[in-house]
Amino acid sequence: MTGTPIGRRSAVWTAAVVLGLTSGGLTGAGAARADDDIDTLSARQIADRSREALLSAHSLHLSTRGDFDGRGTSTTVDLVLDRDGNCNGSLHLGKDRGSVRIVRRGDTVWIKPDAVFWKRQAPDLGDASAAILASHYTKGSASDPRLRNLASTCDLDTFRNAISGNATKAKGTLTKGRKTTLGGASVIPLFRMDKGRKLTMYVAATGKPYPLRITATGGSPKANATMNFSAFDKPVPTATPSPEETFDIDEAPARAT
Repeated sequence: MTGTPIGRRSAVWTAAVVLGLTSGGLTGAGAARADDDIDTLSARQIADRSREALLSAHSLHLSTRGDFDGRGTSTTVDLVLDRDGNCNGSLHLGKDRGSVRIVRRGDTVWIKPDAVFWKRQAPDLGDASAAILASHYTKGSASDPRLRNLASTCDLDTFRNAISGNATKAKGTLTKGRKTTLGGASVIPLFRMDKGRKLTMYVAATGKPYPLRITATGGSPKANATMNFSAFDKPVPTATPSPEETFDIDEAPARAT
């Protein structure tokens, strides 16, 4: 399926913000020990611990909403995904771009775009054909060029590689805030300014120091986005669409793919 891989860009944008708050490793005596109390750690040490915790997760629930890069397009990503290529969730690609339900089990992916999405992909597609396609999942290989962009969104390794594969160190001072609560969980906020944009990460203060929420606001162009992380190491739902509600991608109308 051709077109802009907005869902994959959302994962990369999220990873970029994580890097903005956690890049730059520790060295020498400043390194934190595993048994250190998080209250005694510096902002830099907490950030590094949080990055390591996130990269170690085998699966998680990622939900993002808002305008990530100031382009005026508000998107929503709501995915449960793991490092084995399993995933379940949805992408809302913004005004006039439509939305997509997506299920992936290993190398097989099922996508169910709405009629708005299909019409954007194939402007000459009739309303009736778009409605028929929107009522079914389209199934194929995650490596199929027509599905690859969306399928890569649904793989935790895409997100992890975007973090671990970028060695650029963030600039600006990282600041540790006062301990507070987020959804009933005790968290420590970390702050950094990046090109006029305020990045805030809320790190779990008990248990593994996972990042639970990241926000990006302000800057030029202006961003306003929230990213939530939860359900670490919980299994991805195993249910897949039935054959009755599925088209094989090679059976779908050629103009729509």
